[in-house]
Amino acid sequence: MKSKTHKNKKQIKKLSKTIQFLSVIVIGLILTSCNAQDKKKPDSVGKSVTKIEVLDFHSTHRCMTCNAIEANTKYTLETYFSQELKDNKITFQVINVDEKEHEKIAEKFEASGTSLFLNVIKNGKETQIDLTNFAFMNGNNQQVFSKELKIKIENELKAL
Repeated sequence: MKSKTHKNKKQIKKLSKTIQFLSVIVIGLILTSCNAQDKKKPDSVGKSVTKIEVLDFHSTHRCMTCNAIEANTKYTLETYFSQELKDNKITFQVINVDEKEHEKIAEKFEASGTSLFLNVIKNGKETQIDLTNFAFMNGNNQQVFSKELKIKIENELKAL
């Protein structure tokens, strides 16, 4: 009886260490995967360039919310920023990340599926603003989505 108890304790101790190890791995993966969200990343292009690029990334197969994000972004830009679009102060790109020709830009923005970014370029220096969480939370509500996106873009335009 004593040897069975000792054996069970050893097995429990080993299992406990395995669970601790797996917990550390899982927490590490979660922290790593969330690291890229909601942070501005500076980069640089031609020094004379000053504009805002609105980038709507998606995969080939899209859900209703993914389609709504594109439609609501387009609506907001055309409704409130038509002159800036004409003047190329704001550009809008819809990018399928599954297409080979978009591989580099998708990699640059770490977009593997539906993502929405503002790429603010001021005197050639790029700052990437990830709006993906905002887009998914509000994508199916055009009024809220458009109002908040408009404010975000206006704030960035003021800073140019």
